[in-house]
Amino acid sequence: MNRIDADNKDLYAIADLAKEFGISTRAIRFYESKGLIAPERVGATRVFRRRDRARLILILRGKRLGFSLRDISDYLSLYDADRNQQVNLLAEKVDERIALLERQRDDLETTISELREIKNLADQRVQKAS
Repeated sequence: MNRIDADNKDLYAIADLAKEFGISTRAIRFYESKGLIAPERVGATRVFRRRDRARLILILRGKRLGFSLRDISDYLSLYDADRNQQVNLLAEKVDERIALLERQRDDLETTISELREIKNLADQRVQKAS
């Protein structure tokens, strides 16, 4: 990975982070605008530290797991706070997410079952008409 300064392994350019995580620089700037990450600036250049990179990992993981930016923001706001609070919030949000996904799975199974029933009825009518 190309870092801004080869002597300082804690600094990353926005393009390097975008490439590493397979996202656009625009996405990173969006997370910055939402206050989820706060890179330093050297002139007009954003300089990301190891902490920003770690937060970006958490943001992307949260999004991949289906958490809202609000949930991710709440979690990150406790990043430097009491670890117990952070773990409790995480457990609560994970429970909520699991419950939602289970409801969605049940809805999908019901829909699939209904569609199969409709398909069988349609097939039977086609056979009778033949």
